[in-house]
Amino acid sequence: MDFQLSDDQRALRSGMRDLLDAVFDRDRMRAAVERGGTLDRSLWRELGAAGFFALRLPEEAGGVGLGLPEAVLLFEEAGRALLPGPLVATHLAAGLVKGAAEGEAVVTAVDGEQPVAHLAEADAVLVGADALVGEPLRAFVAAARPVRSMDPLTPLHRVAGRTAATEAYSGALHYEGALLTAAEQLGSAARTTETAVQHAGAREQFGSPIGSFQAVKHLCADMLARTEPARAAVYAAAVTGDPVEIAAAKLLADEAAVHNARDCLQIHGGMGFTWEADVHLHLKRAWLRAAARLGGAAAEELLAAGLGAVRSSPGSSAASGRGAPEAGGGG
Repeated sequence: MDFQLSDDQRALRSGMRDLLDAVFDRDRMRAAVERGGTLDRSLWRELGAAGFFALRLPEEAGGVGLGLPEAVLLFEEAGRALLPGPLVATHLAAGLVKGAAEGEAVVTAVDGEQPVAHLAEADAVLVGADALVGEPLRAFVAAARPVRSMDPLTPLHRVAGRTAATEAYSGALHYEGALLTAAEQLGSAARTTETAVQHAGAREQFGSPIGSFQAVKHLCADMLARTEPARAAVYAAAVTGDPVEIAAAKLLADEAAVHNARDCLQIHGGMGFTWEADVHLHLKRAWLRAAARLGGAAAEELLAAGLGAVRSSPGSSAASGRGAPEAGGGG
């Protein structure tokens, strides 16, 4: 079985990167930071016109008719560009909420006890199996209060009376949302790795690029060693759609995004802590995503339960009492 990207998939990923370079370059990203993360509706519509939200809708329903592996590639590019907004919720709401597929509607979601992102600008909110619009949405927003967000590109609201049992969506959509979030984390991890390597090659100390110093080499190598296993896990989970594999992919992608941003900041030194540098924006977004949709403990519990089920399944060596064969001694 060949898990290499097809020519069409590579073209899809390249096209999305080119689009984001054109419509959300660094100047526009910084402008979004200065306005407090308020969404650019024209950008949202451009994403809709490009098929970002309708990617997995059938062609007869006005979509592109592609699958989860292709969606993962687009969300990886969105994470790489630090694209703001409730991208995952709007993508999953395509075909469920009017205007979501076309980018005319902004859809956010309740995720347990986590604050709700971009609530003030939302045209709909996914709550459990329901989508709130109209008067119920206005009442929902009125009952919420803004809270300070660590990410200047992600305004947050706290909604009273919501418990951890409330999921934004149930069943397969719940895990698909986690996987698409993991893909965003993967894109951020890859971007901070590229940024760190570029800086290490350009910045000089004691007459040499800092990338020639062993400690910096190790940091860059560690970043790559976190990114590529996360990539393999995310891509594989997109093919299988297995909840346990999605949980593993989310854990690996969260670790890669957070730790790579920290190491990138370390390589940048004092300038990495400044507001003008972009490294801190990747770190803050990675922290938010790590807590969302199968965050740490939930993913670990699901993964542990899945591993336990495998060990106790009928016919396994653990279930039958047969130990694993000892190493060595093969004929």
